[in-house]
Amino acid sequence: MPDPTAPTSPLPPAPDLPAPVLVGFSGGLDSTVLLHWLAQSPAQRAAGLHAVHVHHGLQAEADRWAAHCEAVCAAWSIPLQVVRVDVPRDSGEGLEAAARHVRREAFARVLREGEHLALAHHRDDQAETFLLRALRGSGVDGLAAIRAHAPFAAGSIWRPLLQHPRSDLHAHALAHALRWIEDPSNASDAADRNFLRLHVLPLLQQRWPQADAAFARSAELSAQAQRLLDASDHDTLRRCMVSPGVLDCARLQRQPRERRARLLRHWVRSAGQPPLPAAGVQAIERELLPAAHDADAQFAWQGVRIRRWRGHLYLLPMALALPLDWSVHWEGSTPLALPDGGELELLGSARLAEPVQVSARRGGERIQLPGRSHSHALKDLLQQSGLPPWQRRQLPLLYAGETLLAAGDRVIGAPLQQWLDEHNAQLRWTPGTA
Repeated sequence: MPDPTAPTSPLPPAPDLPAPVLVGFSGGLDSTVLLHWLAQSPAQRAAGLHAVHVHHGLQAEADRWAAHCEAVCAAWSIPLQVVRVDVPRDSGEGLEAAARHVRREAFARVLREGEHLALAHHRDDQAETFLLRALRGSGVDGLAAIRAHAPFAAGSIWRPLLQHPRSDLHAHALAHALRWIEDPSNASDAADRNFLRLHVLPLLQQRWPQADAAFARSAELSAQAQRLLDASDHDTLRRCMVSPGVLDCARLQRQPRERRARLLRHWVRSAGQPPLPAAGVQAIERELLPAAHDADAQFAWQGVRIRRWRGHLYLLPMALALPLDWSVHWEGSTPLALPDGGELELLGSARLAEPVQVSARRGGERIQLPGRSHSHALKDLLQQSGLPPWQRRQLPLLYAGETLLAAGDRVIGAPLQQWLDEHNAQLRWTPGTA
């Protein structure tokens, strides 16, 4: 007979997902419960279930924790991958944030296409995140806090226990006699999240027992508002875009200032770039949008930049250019890979009449155009061509001896143009973007 006094799990059966699941497994209470909960589903095991443990090496017991996770997964017949990472101590963002970033990078590397990365966040985590964001003055997007589902790397993040309080996870662990690791850093209130967990939330719950549920509910309401705003932002942004990565300043300026800030952040986020900081929004409003039509103003952050040119905003990587000392021979039979990640190719013909020398711009070049008896400064021709100034430094120049034959496919001199016409051929230059 079952013992009526034995604890029971308040968690429902795990849902049957048709896709494989990778569990982020630290060995602590939360991830141990998540892994055990999913392992009880025969359908999930059949669809695919494995785990990853990120070994930070920040604690003296880190090796023992990895061994514990390996033993647990072996006992439950779940494949485990242990990924060792180095956490930078001089990143300027603090050790906790740096560890979080390298952990996400490790997850992204091992997540397979179409997989769900299951993480063990629960309602208490949601309440803490909501409070942290509120204390930082976040708006609706920030107060939406932790999302139950989100695209991530080659798959997605899934947090199936987000609606459950930590007490439910603890009860499940007791009901199944699970063993887990206690991280001693959780007892320190030095980190903001731990301070909230150890002092603030317990105090609030003395007066308002459902405080964690209320904060989690506010986060969900913020997420609902965010989804509505995101849908509207997507439609409006599409009308402001000239092409991928390019916004029309005039169309953008017709939007209210508050909406412009959302559109700019949405534009950057949808391109997979680091979040646009508040200083960036302010710089765009103050310096880029009001600039003259021929201005060349920009704002840069974390290896990305937004640059205004000829009435448009461009979202770009940091300045790219071909190395000044780069020079190669090319006969045109195969595409030429350029140092910036771009490419130069000959279409319509097997090869050029004679090999050419391909090198970077150095300044002062001149070229003779078809139908002209004199040469022109390449700088002037590129300005007239409408090629953005940052791409001019990426242009590969083709030479026959000392004679400039072409600048990519944008300016082609008389001798080469005649040969291309006779052979029904053309050059195609693709500038690098990263």
